[in-house]
Amino acid sequence: MKKNLLTVLAVLLVTALLGACALPAAPAPSAPAAQAPAPAAAAKPYIPIISKGFQHQFWQAVKAGSEQAAADFNVDITFEGPETEAMVDKQIEMLQAALAKNPAAICLAALDSRAVVPLLEEAQNKGIPIIGFDSGVDSDIPVATAATDNLAAAALAADKMAELIGEEGKIAVLVHDQTSRTGIDRRDGFVNRIAESYPNIEIVNIDYGAGDQLRSTDLAKAVIQANPEIKGYFGANEGSIIGVLNAVTELGREGEIVVIGYDAGKQQMDAIRAGVEAGAITQNPVGIGYKCVEAAVKAINGEEQDPIIDTGFFWYDASNIDSPEIAALLYE
Repeated sequence: MKKNLLTVLAVLLVTALLGACALPAAPAPSAPAAQAPAPAAAAKPYIPIISKGFQHQFWQAVKAGSEQAAADFNVDITFEGPETEAMVDKQIEMLQAALAKNPAAICLAALDSRAVVPLLEEAQNKGIPIIGFDSGVDSDIPVATAATDNLAAAALAADKMAELIGEEGKIAVLVHDQTSRTGIDRRDGFVNRIAESYPNIEIVNIDYGAGDQLRSTDLAKAVIQANPEIKGYFGANEGSIIGVLNAVTELGREGEIVVIGYDAGKQQMDAIRAGVEAGAITQNPVGIGYKCVEAAVKAINGEEQDPIIDTGFFWYDASNIDSPEIAALLYE
């Protein structure tokens, strides 16, 4: 009996030792880790473009150029402007709304070269580059401005006026405003060239019609009626020159008053072909729109660029209005 008990105890001891020496069980295989999702494609840089207006075909041509640049440089843009070029407060509201979206850059054609400066300072503090187009501002905050050399272009218009009226007589000037850089420069470029180079020409009146055709028509009619001997009239933008043309036509003075304009548009182009208007200065509106977006992309990427981007200007009249070089710059 004692022998059998010893045998059982020996078997139990061996079994316990074998269990202690066994390898630990392998852990149960875990489920494969979920694969991290691929990163989403980076959003395109957003560049709001705030124009001086929408009512003239000039701005539609600028818009077309900016849209082409947006496609070429793979950025998202919006293009907006107030209903009229007299609505400075409305444009400031648009600029405030654009800043609130924290865009990559902003393109601005300022209606008032000073009123927008506080908002430009806010943009600078946020690190949002500002690109001017068509019309600059009284500040060095914009990193670049794509525009016509309006002083030189208006001086050329003055030279053409002087030539066509025999360098003597009375003339008048109708400008869109006296607050934007374009209004100031086109007025001064024309008026200063006349004063410096043509002492026998008298400017009898300078009016500001806010680029509104009806208002400009009324202003021009009043000047012509008050100065029946007037020999020439300069309109400094599309709305202004249409007002002058309306006044000349309604008063039956076609062929008697030398009319010189700025920009294009169907009514002005038809008047040049018909001989009612002597000629005009054309800018490159599509080029202005394209270059402002291109400059914004360069600013976003930290690339150096010239602060002034001269987009060019040309004189056109009945002799070259249909030439390929000029036709490409005009719009109806």
